[in-house]
Amino acid sequence: MPSDAKPDLQKKLRDVPHKPGVYLHRDRFGTVIYVGKARDLRKRLASYFTPSRQRMAEHKTRALIESIWDFDIHEVRNEPEALLLEGKLIKEYRPKYNVAFRDDKRFLLVKVHMEEPWPRFQLTRLKKEDGGRYFGPFAHSGALRRTISWMNREFGLRNCRPMRPGEKDYAHCHDDVIKNCTAPCIGRITREEYLARIDQACDFLKGHSKDLVRSIEEDMEKAAADLDFERAAELRDMIDNLKKTLRPTRQFRKRGVPGKAIDPEADVKELQEYLGLEREPTVMECFDISNISSNHIVASMVRFRNGVSDNSNYRRYRIRTVKGQDDFASMAEVIRRRYSRILLEARERVGEEVADASQENPLDAMRRLEIELSEDGEGGEKPVKKRKPFVRLPDLVIVDGGKGQLSMAVKELNRLGLHDLPVIGLAKQREEVFRPGESEPLLIPHDKGALKLLQRIRDEAHRFANGYHQLLMKRRVEESILDDCPGISRARKERLLEKFGSVSRLRKASVEKIAEVSGINEALAEEISHFLKTHG
Repeated sequence: MPSDAKPDLQKKLRDVPHKPGVYLHRDRFGTVIYVGKARDLRKRLASYFTPSRQRMAEHKTRALIESIWDFDIHEVRNEPEALLLEGKLIKEYRPKYNVAFRDDKRFLLVKVHMEEPWPRFQLTRLKKEDGGRYFGPFAHSGALRRTISWMNREFGLRNCRPMRPGEKDYAHCHDDVIKNCTAPCIGRITREEYLARIDQACDFLKGHSKDLVRSIEEDMEKAAADLDFERAAELRDMIDNLKKTLRPTRQFRKRGVPGKAIDPEADVKELQEYLGLEREPTVMECFDISNISSNHIVASMVRFRNGVSDNSNYRRYRIRTVKGQDDFASMAEVIRRRYSRILLEARERVGEEVADASQENPLDAMRRLEIELSEDGEGGEKPVKKRKPFVRLPDLVIVDGGKGQLSMAVKELNRLGLHDLPVIGLAKQREEVFRPGESEPLLIPHDKGALKLLQRIRDEAHRFANGYHQLLMKRRVEESILDDCPGISRARKERLLEKFGSVSRLRKASVEKIAEVSGINEALAEEISHFLKTHG
């Protein structure tokens, strides 16, 4: 059990540097409960442990302070780095005391596609594999927007939306008149000259144009000397925006104590003792549900053998029968699909040996089959066709979640006749182990290898589920390239994908084939074909 005595963190606090960075507060179970940033890490952390802060803080802050059992720090160079890292860690850990950054909103990026006829800089929050150049992310969105606006004026770049602006678009634009654009749309500048300006702007965004910022500072000093304070203030604000935007960021380094060496086999035996299992959990399968968005709810199953990952037996699932975000129903579906398939494949393999649950318990039949197949070499002396390898039932099933997820898993296993298959639930909040028929959870000491083994398999299931989720999102992002194509409405996009199946196939299609789609004429088909060939 974790110690009930709250540790004295003053000694650890003395080793914290007076530098900017991000800190993570952990509770007595090691769970991250708050992520924050600071200009001065030591001063900021010290404020949590002063008696006056605890007395005067509001109720939520007092609850946080009372829950702090430990902390970690990440050093960074400046505040923008701290802000970016803070957002990343909050999305990763989703601490219960944080409110900001818990959604899927990302920091802004700047994108330019050099293959467009007249490239322009655009702001986006999602990086796509579309052949474009991306800069960022940038921590200060307001400063970035003002910087891009200034940069377009400074380099004479267009900010109009049409992909191929012409005289008709020029007639409705005044940027050329007020000297904010070089008007490439009507040929006042060649494409080579325009691309040279784009390259200069890209160098500027990468922080390679310090002379330009310095010249603005000189203009500000001159305006102040001439008593033109309004102009000086305008230039001062511009310089501030540029410095915030162009301040470089880098990877952070983590200060921490490396964990102890892992002994998988010892951890497996220790877990058997804590759970009171008759059979050593040599093979374990863990399930996790990922429903970051309601569009793609997915599940993962990872298998560990002898305490280490058995990657070739990982499985992933698209949830089919559940509407909306329902972890309980999703867990029931994936448990049902996994183990009904194992039983079905076993029946197909050996006929009726495991078919009739009234004659022999399915779990007992599967265990017997494991032994028989291992003794006669997967088929004995009889000539057999090449068959799928036999998939054995695990010694322990783990579901990521508490009583609700465990209850649904048990119900589905019972329906399949697997009443005696060991199953537990691991709740992340306090790392509680829930067991069928037990009202109180089992709390395995935080420093025990048995719990660390459960955490490893649970975290691996979580990683694998998120990886599948990201793969589906990547496919969706590829499809979203069509959202940037001029003239493509949502209905036209759906019709194109329905006919060609994917953006990759659409990209290879001829103009004539594209024009066959309802609502798309030949001119628009040419525009779509050109767009896809120049974007990715």
